[in-house]
Amino acid sequence: MRLDRWLWAARAFKTRPLAATACDGGKVDVNDSAAKPAKPVRLGDVIRVTLGQGRRRILKVAGLDERRGSPARARALYEDLTPAEPPRSRRAAPPLRPPGAGRPTKRERREIERLRGW
Repeated sequence: MRLDRWLWAARAFKTRPLAATACDGGKVDVNDSAAKPAKPVRLGDVIRVTLGQGRRRILKVAGLDERRGSPARARALYEDLTPAEPPRSRRAAPPLRPPGAGRPTKRERREIERLRGW
């Protein structure tokens, strides 16, 4: 089975052309070697896919299917070997701006308007 069809059926990409473009762009490796869209996929192959924002997924082929089905059916096509992401740190507070530096904040603008009597 073609790699781009399998990636599409396994729901790694929304469309088959997106899967083919990712393969051509070097974003997909099969068994640690670059893969073209027509590369045959076999049971037991390990596929590394680089998605947006530097995310990587590691999938082991557990089944082959020519047609795209439900998400539950797609999950049966692979075993996800992707390591868990580290927990996100809490969002940092915005940097403090010394009063009077730069453009006034909304609060400061309202205080100025209150002083002016607007």
